[in-house]
Amino acid sequence: MTSTHEFRPGFEFDVEALTEYLRVVVPNFVGPIRVRQFPGGQSNPTYRLDTPAGDFVLRRKPPGVLIPSAHAVEREYRVMHALATHTEVPVPRPVVSCEDPTVIGTAFFVMQHLDGRILWDPALPELPLARRRPLYDAMIAGLAALHAVDYVAIGLTDFGRPEGYVARQVSRWSKQYANDSAEAGRVADMEKLIDWLPKKAPVGEPAAAIVHGDYRIDNLIFDHASTRLLGILDWELSTIGNPIADFAYHLMAYRIASGGVRGLAGIDLVAQGLPREAEYVAAYCAHRGIDHVPDLEYYLVFCMFRLAAICHGIRGRVERGTAVSPEAKKYAAQVEPLAQLALGTALRS
Repeated sequence: MTSTHEFRPGFEFDVEALTEYLRVVVPNFVGPIRVRQFPGGQSNPTYRLDTPAGDFVLRRKPPGVLIPSAHAVEREYRVMHALATHTEVPVPRPVVSCEDPTVIGTAFFVMQHLDGRILWDPALPELPLARRRPLYDAMIAGLAALHAVDYVAIGLTDFGRPEGYVARQVSRWSKQYANDSAEAGRVADMEKLIDWLPKKAPVGEPAAAIVHGDYRIDNLIFDHASTRLLGILDWELSTIGNPIADFAYHLMAYRIASGGVRGLAGIDLVAQGLPREAEYVAAYCAHRGIDHVPDLEYYLVFCMFRLAAICHGIRGRVERGTAVSPEAKKYAAQVEPLAQLALGTALRS
């Protein structure tokens, strides 16, 4: 096996130290390892590990000074392990978690590599028309299955606080926006949303569930030959919280035009073999056994705001020189369009 490794500058690590660690803690593991860093991963650098024992994926915290509680790879490992062990929700099988930064410089975990495909554009231009709607069916079924999991029964009682999820999220991302403003700049529409969201919050909340926090098409992996969903990826933002907010974040692709963040706005959905937004909402309701999604427009505003705040944080990392992905500048440019869309949705609702 070749020893050539593919790292982006600044994201290298000691492959021999990793190899020795895995020999000790993973049964039947043998080296050598060939490392190839994936181009994606806005927050946590992700690498493919090719070995004689099989192929794996490693996710680690990025190097450098980090915000407390961010880049929580240990939480990703925990929720994936619980789901893989106790449910049929499709996730890569976790192998080992290491919180000792002396091994490769940061905490990390290793998981199964899934031999499938990631689709980056929700319009699915690379698929035949006949396969597009079935793939959307598989995608929404996966999210509904996650929201149906009894998180207490699988040992995640303390994985998050079930009450007040959206209020905490609004507070968190408002503070994050403020923290990043010195480097990423202030945005008037974001500050109007920070004022609007607490005032218009719905009374009462749905029953809490495991929420993925970033459920979108490019965080899913599908079978090469079918529309079967093989695995849900990137669990960094997962917690116990409001499943309607989680669904609204996913549904938001229908309202967003493609830029750094890819969306479906302006596309002839019927001509492209895709379900309309109302049909997709109905499919989620059918899978969950509910007749409607309450306060959906509010949650869409919240999710647009949160995504704008995430992009604002990416802009801050670009300015600090710590952005992980080469696509970071495209995401950073989406702050103003997303904030404008969110505020417009808020005022119409």
